[in-house]
Amino acid sequence: MYVVKSPLPEADLKTVSEALQGALVDLVDLSLVAKQIHWNVIGPRFRSIHLQLDDVVATARTHSDTVAERAATLGVSPDGRAGTVSGTSGIGKAPDGWVKDTDAVGTLVDALGAVITRMRERVKSTADPDPVSQDIFIGITADLEKHHWMFQAEHG
Repeated sequence: MYVVKSPLPEADLKTVSEALQGALVDLVDLSLVAKQIHWNVIGPRFRSIHLQLDDVVATARTHSDTVAERAATLGVSPDGRAGTVSGTSGIGKAPDGWVKDTDAVGTLVDALGAVITRMRERVKSTADPDPVSQDIFIGITADLEKHHWMFQAEHG
């Protein structure tokens, strides 16, 4: 079996691999939370929030693939299994059942805020050991902050 070897020193690889794995879990969970709410949102602002949630899902899924592929590039096996995601995500549980539009927006503001906080920590932790991964985290953070702003504005 072929094993991908990282050009990073072992200590740096450990730091970067933990950051990549954490980001993968958070992004997978963000896509799941947003899609769950997307299916269950109700209220006068249903349509706009429903569509806005799909934008978050698309962003999270695209970035989760980028993060997983970066991990694999460095010789780290990415783990996006359901048990791993549920056990290590930094996002709170999605509400059960139908979700009022105002509650849906609040839930997304909180979920995005949690992921952004953790993503900014990853930006800092990867600055020296791997600026390439740091650059990925910076791009992800910028996209998530845009969604966060839009949901906060929606929350008014």
